Amino acid sequence: MSLSELDHDELMQRIRSDLEDSYDEEFEMEIEDRDSPTDLGSDEESRKRRSRWEDYTKAKEVMLERTHIHEAPWWVVQAIDKKTARLNCIAHLLKHFPYVEMEKPPVVLPERVRHEHYSRQAVPKEMLVPEIYG
Repeated sequence: MSLSELDHDELMQRIRSDLEDSYDEEFEMEIEDRDSPTDLGSDEESRKRRSRWEDYTKAKEVMLERTHIHEAPWWVVQAIDKKTARLNCIAHLLKHFPYVEMEKPPVVLPERVRHEHYSRQAVPKEMLVPEIYG
């Protein structure tokens, strides 16, 4: 079955699942990133979620077991490394689309027109984006 033939429910059942190590890292970052030492609201919520992590995971496992059917399967993406997880997810989804190589006519560019009286102006420094990488 191709992705274009899937119904809305199946598309909605795609899930990204963080492993416990990734969850622990996110929890630690959340505590470090809170706005101030007196900001206990988000810290308390984080502690509650962390204390119930196994409960949430068990509920997710039961849900997946009960609702994973041929017509609407779940797809779980291991997401320790978010960038790799996204790329794996994109590759997986694209495999469900029919792809046929198309013949592309060659591109023929016209000759570039150069004017002797034109000289390119320097870009003002305040308009340049800082080059952090490269």
